[in-house]
Amino acid sequence: MSGAAMTARQQADGATVMDVRGSLDVTTVDALRATILDALHRDRPRLMILDLTLVTFMDSTGIGLLAGGHQSARDQGTRFVVRNPSEFVHRQLRLTGLAGMLGLCSTSGPPAWRI
Repeated sequence: MSGAAMTARQQADGATVMDVRGSLDVTTVDALRATILDALHRDRPRLMILDLTLVTFMDSTGIGLLAGGHQSARDQGTRFVVRNPSEFVHRQLRLTGLAGMLGLCSTSGPPAWRI
């Protein structure tokens, strides 16, 4: 996969944290989606956290990835949240109305939900 990478780690409390790096765009979302779905179905975490600290770009397909990941997690009873997005990514999530759904403050400023 070029342009993005994702690593997963389990926390002692049962949460899965996925650290995402690079761009969330049309060239990367399919592989990232597969990684998210695999972790959801294999690990069945009570909470899945996507840490976007190192995400440098996100287009509409990245937004779709986050919305779809949220829906897949919800369907199996897993809470799905995003943490540490750049201001660019956070602004896109606010504009699309997804910030609150993904555990972020829907107004400008730092995310309300942090771990």
